[in-house]
Amino acid sequence: MNAVPNCPKCGSEYTYEDSGLFVCPECAHEWSQVSEEVIEDGKMVKDANGNKLQDGDTISVIKDLKVKGTSMVIKIGTKAKNIRLIDSDHDIDCKLDGFGPMKLKSEFVKKVN
Repeated sequence: MNAVPNCPKCGSEYTYEDSGLFVCPECAHEWSQVSEEVIEDGKMVKDANGNKLQDGDTISVIKDLKVKGTSMVIKIGTKAKNIRLIDSDHDIDCKLDGFGPMKLKSEFVKKVN
């Protein structure tokens, strides 16, 4: 059985697993198991500027992106809050206003402070 890691934000040892996410009951931080495994393997997800991305970050799109299968375009500057990192070629899972759930490549986004 895998041990549940401590919360990366507050260090609480009372974290638990829920539907593929780790949850901290003390600070309400949630993070995915996949991103934890990626970090343990020594792989890091970085944005277009080389900044390390983590679950819960806010990102901004750095160029217009065509949405495959539609005539819609994600405009430069579109922001996504509370991202999740996944192990795929599109390594960011997020929700974009006006588009809904979307998977993006980290090379087309930048981290917003």
